[in-house]
Amino acid sequence: MTPLAVLALAGTLAAPAPASRPASSEETRISIDFKDADILDIVRLMAELGEFQVVAHPGIACKLTLKLKEVPLDTAFDLALKTCGLGSEESSGIYRIAPRAVLTAEHAEARKLADEQKYNRPLKTRMYRLSYARASEVAPLVKKFLSPRGEVIFDARTNTLIVTDIE
Repeated sequence: MTPLAVLALAGTLAAPAPASRPASSEETRISIDFKDADILDIVRLMAELGEFQVVAHPGIACKLTLKLKEVPLDTAFDLALKTCGLGSEESSGIYRIAPRAVLTAEHAEARKLADEQKYNRPLKTRMYRLSYARASEVAPLVKKFLSPRGEVIFDARTNTLIVTDIE
């Protein structure tokens, strides 16, 4: 019997799922015993048992040995991925499997793009004439509250702050 057949026969539902929703991976418990099985084959069978979809990053290659008994499917899935240095991200019920370094780099790039979009707005300059404080003393305090593109200068002669920042 092939390792794939062993996994398919070992998968059982711990409790019947209500008819209104599909069985979640938290309710599915599996028992598996593999020796030197390809991670992609294991993940595909777990996806079949857990009723979710999987997209794998190209070039994933890892041989894995597992012996688990009555373990929740989501726990087995996470452990199998971590053992091979992989991670997953879920979007609309589809799990994308990729090396953790690739996922981390993509998240950092997305965060950088979001920051650039956040600060890529027109600049606006305002002048504030102070009456009860010195502009030279207030300018460093105001600078702390500006965006990275913001700038504050002061005119000591007129005791005025000139603040330029995004709208």
